[in-house]
Amino acid sequence: MTIAQAIASGSIGLQELLFLIVPFGLALLLVAFAFSGSGQHKTFKRRLARVTGDKQAMAALATPEISVRRKKSSSRLSGMDSMVEQVLPRREILTRRLESAGLNMSLTMYIVISAIVGSICFAGIFFAGIVPLPASILIGTAGGAMLPHVFVAAMIKRRQARFIANFPEAIDLMTRGLKSGLPIMESMKTAGDEVPDPVGKELKQVTDAVRLGAKTEDALREASDRIGLQEFKFLTISLAIQQETGGNLTETLVNLSEVLRKRRQLKLKIKALSGEAKASAYIIGSLPFVMAGIIYMINPEYIMQLINDPRGHVMIGMGLASFFTGAVVMFKMVRFDY
Repeated sequence: MTIAQAIASGSIGLQELLFLIVPFGLALLLVAFAFSGSGQHKTFKRRLARVTGDKQAMAALATPEISVRRKKSSSRLSGMDSMVEQVLPRREILTRRLESAGLNMSLTMYIVISAIVGSICFAGIFFAGIVPLPASILIGTAGGAMLPHVFVAAMIKRRQARFIANFPEAIDLMTRGLKSGLPIMESMKTAGDEVPDPVGKELKQVTDAVRLGAKTEDALREASDRIGLQEFKFLTISLAIQQETGGNLTETLVNLSEVLRKRRQLKLKIKALSGEAKASAYIIGSLPFVMAGIIYMINPEYIMQLINDPRGHVMIGMGLASFFTGAVVMFKMVRFDY
């Protein structure tokens, strides 16, 4: 039955129709307002001022263009950025996470994507007819909030893994540059040109910041906060201590390279030893959901009693609570700090 037929037959009332339309309307408004921009309107005004010879209007329209070019990252969503920065809580942490993931994305774009993902989740759950409308709205909201967060976390983890894999080679290149007589910034720039991203990109950002007048410690500290790895913090601390106390920086970097390689070997060893426990956790954790899906395909009425009966709600709640408790315990058992 389509939506039009459901409305005509009266199975979907006005309130349910509003609950269905409002999430999609909000998502479309966010997308339309975000991508509409004012570029064409400003271009038209600029051309009109050029034709009429109004110098004041041309100067007023040229000033924002210069300021946008001087920003660190331009965004087509700048019309909503100021509003989002005022409304969104803990925006600094979210901005840092997007930078750590290597995503060139503004907060407004992230919110728009979250709204679209939430609307898609809501539509999929609602049209499947598994749960009622209020639960579909809750599930869609949770999906819009959690799925982009999980995706960003996966991108951060992937980027950190690539950084750890190439970072010792970058330090070796810096060591060779120091042995050949280059200063540390030139050696770091050379390593940034030779080593693939994300190591090369981060080292280039550090050297560019120092060339623009930033202190070496501040540039390294900012990069360390953005990357979020102990390996890069070791380099930051080594360079800071060397600048304050002096000493042989080449020997320090050689020792640091050896330490980083040993840490990487330790990580691989821990991953191999904990692989069996993780596989068991994945298999055991997926069994309740797989069995519930199989039973629903074979005999839907049998398992729908858990959803339709209030006692089934209690049992589902207790089962999910015990499930997540066991998952957290097993996750803590296979996680090591090194």
